[in-house]
Amino acid sequence: MHVVIVGAGQAASQVITGLRQSGSECEITLIGDEADLPYQRPPLSKKFLAGAMDKERLYFKPATYYSESGIDVKTNCHVTRIDRGRKQVFCGESQVISYDKLVLATGSRPRKLPIPNIQLNGIYDLRSIADIEAIRLQTTPGKKLVIVGGGYIGLETAASCKKLGLDVTILEAATRVLERVADPDMSAYFSGLHESHGVDIKTSVQIDSFRSTADGTHVNGVVFKDGSEMDADFIIMGVGIVPNVELAEAAGLDVDNGIIVNENGMTSDPNIFAAGDNTNHPNDLLRRRLRLESVPNAIEQAKAVTAQLLGDTKPYHQIPWFWSDQYDTKLQIIGLADGADRVHMRGDMAENSFARFHFKGDQLIAVEAVNRPAEFMASRQLVPLAAQGQTIDFEMLIDPEITPKHWLKVVA
Repeated sequence: MHVVIVGAGQAASQVITGLRQSGSECEITLIGDEADLPYQRPPLSKKFLAGAMDKERLYFKPATYYSESGIDVKTNCHVTRIDRGRKQVFCGESQVISYDKLVLATGSRPRKLPIPNIQLNGIYDLRSIADIEAIRLQTTPGKKLVIVGGGYIGLETAASCKKLGLDVTILEAATRVLERVADPDMSAYFSGLHESHGVDIKTSVQIDSFRSTADGTHVNGVVFKDGSEMDADFIIMGVGIVPNVELAEAAGLDVDNGIIVNENGMTSDPNIFAAGDNTNHPNDLLRRRLRLESVPNAIEQAKAVTAQLLGDTKPYHQIPWFWSDQYDTKLQIIGLADGADRVHMRGDMAENSFARFHFKGDQLIAVEAVNRPAEFMASRQLVPLAAQGQTIDFEMLIDPEITPKHWLKVVA
């Protein structure tokens, strides 16, 4: 069997590792459109940007692993077309690769806003090693950085750059940071956290264009719809991502806010699978379909795909979890809080140590833990149990005298 994997991120790496760890000697070809071997992206906006992690540590595996494991790695190779009838993928105009099974781990790309002059030098996305290496050349202490977007990626980048001594401003079009993914209390907490470190946050802003230097080559400011302006030495765009589904769509696969897959990662073509940011998948625990942008999702969905490729079945139905590191604050989340009608608190936001328990009716549906690893780890077991019908007593959760370990004894 020849397995061709298009994409070289977390999901792709997991499929490769899973196949080889199983003892499978199938032929594997990995196709990536970047120059680098598969690498992890979460550290890009944190340790790698801050200079606390070397490039080599980003790679999932060294180059020798691929050669010794008999894996054909094609970098700088952009797949332009899939011929499902002939079971072939086309790289560029001339290279054709046949497959028995195809895995689309194409991930996502930064969202592009139609802002005049967005092509100027000094305006960066934050998605690849190349992006960060270019940004790091600009991180001289005292320089004025403007970050467009107040989501997690924008906030993490702000924290890293503030530690490097930059003058940082965040511009957010919504009325508060994290508006799409957090409630007003958490938005206020993270706004306060960044403001306490000297970050200027401006919400409800509308950008008209980016201002250029006299020679028209480099950005030097932002022009707003109301006519006001702001200086900037460089700008980082952090306005979200969009799934890379065009290849699948052109091949006639079912696509709707991601490539439609079943619980095993199979697309509408039984010889093509997909995993990661680019998929729309079912979740029996949440009783809905969803598309997730997270490392745990990519890993676990890739495990389901690998099992199917090996002739086994391990359906992927898990409660999502996420994390974010900003300054000395670690946020860990289990579950999706949308639809919650009440929140109960353990700890104190003012002390940067708390856990928030989101309930929908009597069901615990999500937990946000800030610098509370014990509460998070216990909640990773509680939220799935609640999704399966077990009632969790909120009074037990918020009682400071009852430890998270005891929660698990109670519900066992």
